[in-house]
Amino acid sequence: MELPPARRRAIRSNALGIGIATGAYGLSFGAISIASGLTIWQAQALSVFMFTGASQFALVGVLGAGGGIAAAVLTAWFLGARNGLYGLHVAPTLQVRGWRRLAAAQLTIDESTAMAVANEDTVPASRQAFWATGISVFVLWNIGTCLGALGASMLSEPEILGLDAAIPAGFMALLWPRLKDRLAWAVAGAGGLVALALIPFTAPGVPVLGSALVAVAAGTWAWRRA
Repeated sequence: MELPPARRRAIRSNALGIGIATGAYGLSFGAISIASGLTIWQAQALSVFMFTGASQFALVGVLGAGGGIAAAVLTAWFLGARNGLYGLHVAPTLQVRGWRRLAAAQLTIDESTAMAVANEDTVPASRQAFWATGISVFVLWNIGTCLGALGASMLSEPEILGLDAAIPAGFMALLWPRLKDRLAWAVAGAGGLVALALIPFTAPGVPVLGSALVAVAAGTWAWRRA
């Protein structure tokens, strides 16, 4: 089934708009990476190979705060685990194999999945939305990372820009739309309290892991109850 040209243009236009907005956010990631002690190449490698914004911000945030590599990696892994669930949802629609399957796995992120789901009225539209959005975000996110890292590297003290505030702001932007019911608010509140309680006694990154365990426990309880 062929998509009408107007529908195809609309999907590509929306995908490009999402890519531009995400790329602008990539500027702050590149700059924050430099302020946290990473090199330009290390920041760029994260965007190319990890390519999941929340996990990348978590990793450099923990490292920049003085946390250990284990805490940083575990925090990033917890946040990136959701992409595996996205993959289960879009796999029946994409139906790809070989190198295309690897490419699809790399491009399975919040934005590409959301666009695929929003166009699920037809399989071709959903596939087009997934690939167009994933490629757009990947290219522009990496360009943004490169420009942000290059710009910050030219400053003698990039931390004076206060870019570290972008990390909690970004997480709040991810969290807020998901607070749709009492259970979500309860889990968010409990996770926040656990993190606050752990901050004075643990290394950077550990409070985030503690709050993540609250979410895991709540999800297990809800699943068993259902």
